[in-house]
Amino acid sequence: MLTIVTHGQAILLQTAAPVTVFDDSLRALAEEMLQAMKAANGVGIAAPQVNRSLQLFIMASHPNPRYPDAPVMPPQVVINPQVLHCSTAMVDGDEGCLSLPGERCSIRRHQSLEVRYQDLTGEWCQEQLTGFIARIFQHEYDHLNGITLRERLALQQETQQ
Repeated sequence: MLTIVTHGQAILLQTAAPVTVFDDSLRALAEEMLQAMKAANGVGIAAPQVNRSLQLFIMASHPNPRYPDAPVMPPQVVINPQVLHCSTAMVDGDEGCLSLPGERCSIRRHQSLEVRYQDLTGEWCQEQLTGFIARIFQHEYDHLNGITLRERLALQQETQQ
């Protein structure tokens, strides 16, 4: 099983490389990431969290001990994501991170997003996300841009001052 890297590892602070090859090894990585995420009771995981510098993450919301009220969604592989539009409405929510075990904090995120990304076959998908699913997307998208929960919290505090 893949090991989840913890805060302090350089890869978590780097911008991930775009995925250019859509093959069996990418599908295998996505499956291994999903298993690591489930074992850690997560609702999402990004490739940098398993020491891979790739623009790839998985969203798989479901109730678990860390998020007992999470909605249920089938696992969704998101590759080379783009945020096309963010709502002006912002909401605060409690977040944790698999790379920051035991830490939780209140993070302000956009209530809804319009996003575009590729799936495991390289096909482009576009959709609207709201609520908790939009929160997961934003959290994992941050990881692809070298922003962990600690950096997001610091950015949030700077804008409030």
